[in-house]
Amino acid sequence: MAVKKRPKSLSHGRPPILSKHKDVPRSLTSKATRTLIRTHHRLQKQHAAALRAGDNAKAAELLKAIESNGGLELYQVASIKGQSAERGGDSSRVLVQWLKENGTITGEQSARHLLKVLEVGALSPSNAISGLPSLSITRIDLHSQHPLIETQDFMERPIPDNDEEKFDIISLSLVLNYVPDAVGRGEMLKRICRFLRFARQSGDTEENSTIPALFLVLPAPCVTNSRYLTEERLTRIMENLGFVLMHKKLSAKLVYYLWRYQSGGTQKPVPKENLRAGGSRNNFCVVLE
Repeated sequence: MAVKKRPKSLSHGRPPILSKHKDVPRSLTSKATRTLIRTHHRLQKQHAAALRAGDNAKAAELLKAIESNGGLELYQVASIKGQSAERGGDSSRVLVQWLKENGTITGEQSARHLLKVLEVGALSPSNAISGLPSLSITRIDLHSQHPLIETQDFMERPIPDNDEEKFDIISLSLVLNYVPDAVGRGEMLKRICRFLRFARQSGDTEENSTIPALFLVLPAPCVTNSRYLTEERLTRIMENLGFVLMHKKLSAKLVYYLWRYQSGGTQKPVPKENLRAGGSRNNFCVVLE
C-alpha cells in the first residue's frame, strides 16, 4: 500500500531569516519596498524550482542571493511597510468592509459571542481588522515580528478537537502563493476546512450569512495571467471543498475573495492542466489530489 505523503510545512518553501545580529533598516522608501518585495518573490520562486529539480548547487546559490537581498526578515519589514496606512496597504480593510456590509459584525456583539478569527501570515497586530472589538483574533506567522503574533507554521498547527477551538473566519492574505508547490497549496485549502466551525446557534446562519468564511488574497497575476489557474478553475477548486463565493474584488495588483464554507464538498480531485496559452504566462497553480 502506498503511503500518503505528509503535507509539507510552509517553511519548506521559505528561506531562512537573516541573523538577528545583522542590521535591518526599518525605514524604506516606497520604491525600495516594492523592489525588495519583487526581488524576494522572484528569487524565492527560483529557489523552490531548484529544490524541485534537485539542483542543490543552484539552490545554495539562490539562498545566498536571497540573503544578499535582505532575507525573509527584511522582506517582512518591507511587507509591513507596504501594508501601512500611509502606503495605502493592509488587505484586511477589504475584509472589514465586507463584514460590515453583510451585517456580520456590529457594535452589539457581546464578549460571549465574539467571532473568532485566525490570521495566518500576520505581519502586524495594528491592521484594520484588529480595530474591531467584535472579533477575537489569533495571529500566527512563520517568523513573528511582534510579541502579539505567535510563531507557528499553519501546516503544523494542531487540528482542533472541538468547535470551541475552531474559527469563524480565517484570513489567508498573500500566504497561499508562498506555498512552494501546487499540491501543497491544495493541501492548505483542505486543511483550512478543518479549522472552520459552523453556526453556533440557530439565528447565526441567517444573521451572519458569510460565516464561517475564508478571506483569501492573492497577487492578481496568479489568477489573471497563469497558465494553470483561471478564476473558473479556482472557483471549481473551492466549490469542491465546500465553499461558495460571497465577495470578490480585483485591483491592479491583488485579487480579494471572501468564501463561505457550507459543507465538506465533493472533495473531487482537480489536476494541473494547461488552461491558457502564451509565453508571458506565469506557472502559478493549485492542485487537489
